[in-house]
Amino acid sequence: MVAWAVTDPALLERLLADSRVSKDPRQHWPPFINGDIPQTWPLYLWVAVRNMFTAYGPDHRRLRRLISTAFTPRRVQQMRPHIETITRDLLGELAATPPGTVSDLREMFTYPLPMRVISDLFGLPESMRAEFRHLVASVFRTEVDAEEVLATQRDIHALLTGLIALKRDTPGDDMTSDLIAARDEEDGTRLSEQELVDTLLLMISAGHETTVNLLGNTVVALLTHPDQLDLVRSGRASWDDVIDETLRWQAPVANLPLRYAVNDIAVDGDGILIRKGEAILAAYAAAGRDPGRHGTTADRFDITRPTRRDHLSFGHGVHYCVGAPLARLETEVALPALFERFPDLALAVPLDELAPIPSFLSNGYQELPIIARPNRGSNGQHNG
Repeated sequence: MVAWAVTDPALLERLLADSRVSKDPRQHWPPFINGDIPQTWPLYLWVAVRNMFTAYGPDHRRLRRLISTAFTPRRVQQMRPHIETITRDLLGELAATPPGTVSDLREMFTYPLPMRVISDLFGLPESMRAEFRHLVASVFRTEVDAEEVLATQRDIHALLTGLIALKRDTPGDDMTSDLIAARDEEDGTRLSEQELVDTLLLMISAGHETTVNLLGNTVVALLTHPDQLDLVRSGRASWDDVIDETLRWQAPVANLPLRYAVNDIAVDGDGILIRKGEAILAAYAAAGRDPGRHGTTADRFDITRPTRRDHLSFGHGVHYCVGAPLARLETEVALPALFERFPDLALAVPLDELAPIPSFLSNGYQELPIIARPNRGSNGQHNG
């Protein structure tokens, strides 16, 4: 599959905000329209879903309105006590491991925290969470074979259809029930059944996977750059500085497919032209390391960097990540609590032994082996 990979942040910003750039393959990507994209393609689900991720124009505005009410600053801040409780519980479990034990911080903390938050928000029952975790991991992996691609598509649709049936029978105080109500009112004209299923897929999967990577990447960055950890511990830098520099330096999503040129687009003065119907790949990880924007030290993790907030890791324009406030809140609660509870936290293996997730999309680690000795003077409570 051929696409323009855009790594220059200034150009990427322009294209992400350009109304001549669409995310709807059914309208604007000839290979998809012509049936040339096989369902066995590992990225098929990323372009074939019907939700705000792949919508364009009025359809995008309609679908985004339905979900954005859950992520207003006020609604997100109301979730802080719940996030603090989950954080405290998970850190308590980690503290209970025998001294000197090597633990997987991803398994015990950086994964379950976002997963619990988003699952609770959407009312995903405990009985479905393990299977959903497995399926989402498959969606983000891009080395999978055709058989797994098809099985994942089938199984994740079945799981979400089951969730919808459950919530239709017994609605709750959760976003799934709210979306079902929007689907079922006005004879379904506001939200189709496929849009309902695919919106749940987008929000529950992307709603935790990217935050898992953000948390894990931040922990690794600080443990391998103790001078930067000292800056934040001494108050010379903030946790917001840490979060933004990690987003720039190790974008949780390396590449995001796909966008399509609605018309011919001239991208610079050298005659380069993205032609109508050609695909565009947003290369967020590369853009974050661009020396033109971040200087000759762009590859260095530096939380005092003047351009640390000038990143695109949550996107830009109308498709800016609707869940960004929640991801930030989870991270700003979790990180101080973790490093306060475990001041001597250390990686149990050299950095080059950490295995990356085998993905063209997801930028994180499969495991985070650590040794954590708790601060016995702390009860683990932290206000973030």
